[in-house]
Amino acid sequence: MKTILCYGDSNTFGFNPRDFSRYDKKTRWTGVLQSNLGYEYKIINEGANNRTGFVENLEGDFYSAQKHYPELISKTQNIDIIILAIGTNDLQFLYETNSDIFEKGLEKLITISKTRTNNIIIIPPVKLGKNILKGYFKIQFDQTSITKSQTIGKTYTKLAKTHNCRVFDINEFTQPSAIDGLHYSEESHKMIADKLAEFIKSQFS
Repeated sequence: MKTILCYGDSNTFGFNPRDFSRYDKKTRWTGVLQSNLGYEYKIINEGANNRTGFVENLEGDFYSAQKHYPELISKTQNIDIIILAIGTNDLQFLYETNSDIFEKGLEKLITISKTRTNNIIIIPPVKLGKNILKGYFKIQFDQTSITKSQTIGKTYTKLAKTHNCRVFDINEFTQPSAIDGLHYSEESHKMIADKLAEFIKSQFS
C-alpha cells in the first residue's frame, strides 16, 4: 500500500462555500481520490481552513505551514507521495506577500518533504474569482490578491523544475465556485479527484 499525504488549506480540508460546513468524505477531493485509487493507496488529509504556507498565521502555529509542517513530517512515517496544495491564504492582503516570499517558503516545504520522499506534487493557489470581492471573504482578499493569484503559479512551475517535483494545476480545468470565488463546488472536487488519480497513476506507476 502506498501512502499519500495531502497537505493544504481549506480546499484540501473540504470547505463548503454554500454553508461554511465541511464536505463529507464522499464529496471532498481527498475522499474521492481514495475511492478512485482504491485499496492500494492510503490517503491522509492534512488540510486546515485558513492555513498559510509561507507566512506566520495570526491564528497560530497549526495554521502556519512553516511551523506546523516540519513537526508533522517528523511524526509521519512511510510516506510515498506528498501533495502540497498550499499558498492561497498567503494571498490575503494582510500579509503583503510577493513572489520571493512564495519561492523561499515553498522551497523550504519541498526540502522538508524530501526527507520523506522524492515523489512530490505541488498544486498552485486558486486563481481567485472576481466575485470574492462581493462575498464574505472580501474581508481577507482584495483586487491585489486576485492579480497575484493569476501569476503566482509560475513560481510553482519554476521550483518544480528546479527540485524535480510534479505540478498539478487545478486552474487548468476548473475554477472556484461563483458563490465566493475561492472554494470549490462539489462538481469541481470530483473533477479534481478524477484527474489527479489519473495523474498519480501516470506519474508514479
